[in-house]
Amino acid sequence: MSDKLFISALKLLPKNAWSRFIGKVAHAPIPGPLARASIRWFASKYDVNVAEAELPIEEYRSAGDFFTRRLKTGARVVDRRPGVCVSPADGHVLNSGRITSGKIIQAKGKDFSVADLLKDKQEAERYVSGSWLTVYLSPRDYHRVHHPVEGRLACSDYVPGYLWPVNRAAVDNVDELFCVNERVITYVDSPVGRVATIMVGATSVGHITMAYDDQVSSNQGAPAAKRVYPEPIQVARGDELGTFHLGSTAIVLFENPALQLLPLSDGQPITLGEPIAKLD
Repeated sequence: MSDKLFISALKLLPKNAWSRFIGKVAHAPIPGPLARASIRWFASKYDVNVAEAELPIEEYRSAGDFFTRRLKTGARVVDRRPGVCVSPADGHVLNSGRITSGKIIQAKGKDFSVADLLKDKQEAERYVSGSWLTVYLSPRDYHRVHHPVEGRLACSDYVPGYLWPVNRAAVDNVDELFCVNERVITYVDSPVGRVATIMVGATSVGHITMAYDDQVSSNQGAPAAKRVYPEPIQVARGDELGTFHLGSTAIVLFENPALQLLPLSDGQPITLGEPIAKLD
């Protein structure tokens, strides 16, 4: 099936309801031997590094529990140098660069506006001279997202939407993909300026939960909601931010024009804690 035909077929699928169903199935406890067999199959099929998981396979009650696994302490090293920003997740670099005319590149010949991504024109103005990084998380990757910077967590924004896939076929063929899919945006005021980390949901990945606020989640039928935190929520670089309950995409926006992205090739592997930008 061609990519365009695949995307056309997906238009007929009730993607949000399907994703909620898949989430329930994935997290339903199943008998130990069956759970272990399904997890081992998944790990083998997607070449997951089981040795990095916080717990032995025997201690996960379902495929969903394993998918949202934590890593062993010390499995990732977070760059702590002053003025450095780090990758929020394991995955592959989809793309990165300077924001031009308020737009971000999605794929060759396709872009989208920061204002549409954030659903907030005033907030989007902060990033006119800034930069971005998009990380795609495949099924094999660790699916918790972490803060790329330290600072004060100012507010969060839940934006409901569709749940298209975020694989290469969808990125190449669905216009403004990251602006139409469900997402949760977290804003942190840091030593390098305001930073927005956007967790974008996808087909079978509708549910996103946040480590800093258990009242914020996606694909639960709730309306759009902005939450402002008047009491400071201090976060450290590398602290857990949120969890994808299957796989998806994380986008980081930097407002500071003096922040320089490190050379990052489209498609290159990247790990949580690796440096991605620094003050010039």
